[in-house]
Amino acid sequence: MNQTKIYTTRKLEKVTKESIAEDNDKDTEYLGAWTATLFYVSHKKCWLIINKLTKYLLILPDVKKSDLKNIETIFKETLYSQLIYDGIITEFELIEKIIGGIALCETNNDRSVSGSLNNCLPYLEDWNYEFRDFENMPFRDLNNRLNSSPNKMLNWQYPKERMSELLTTYAQNPI
Repeated sequence: MNQTKIYTTRKLEKVTKESIAEDNDKDTEYLGAWTATLFYVSHKKCWLIINKLTKYLLILPDVKKSDLKNIETIFKETLYSQLIYDGIITEFELIEKIIGGIALCETNNDRSVSGSLNNCLPYLEDWNYEFRDFENMPFRDLNNRLNSSPNKMLNWQYPKERMSELLTTYAQNPI
């Protein structure tokens, strides 16, 4: 079975240490690795996750410690919902097949990906100030805004365009 790795930043690692798996150095996942960090909205823990290949961002709002046992389902459903919101139409079964299982891993200290995450956090802080309350935060819309910004590391392509291309390629030529 395919397994997608989500590397955690040190900040998130402290919260998820019981769920951290051994990194087996096998890169079999089609979308490559993801990296996640922690941020807060109205004292609720939220995750900001970025895909290394596409720089596609995903926000998981209000992730509690008890949710860690269901993180695979939460990740897949949130990713699918965000893809639909971003106009990337795909089947949920395709997402399940590509993602497979989820393994939370210790940080891999990828400075490029960490820098991309850190560049997004000020936007989230501004929006936190603008919307003031967790219940008022339009997470799908905010996530769409992040994925609709051209990225220099992608030769000024949009992360959602790059993710769409990757999913289309996979759907046409499954591995």
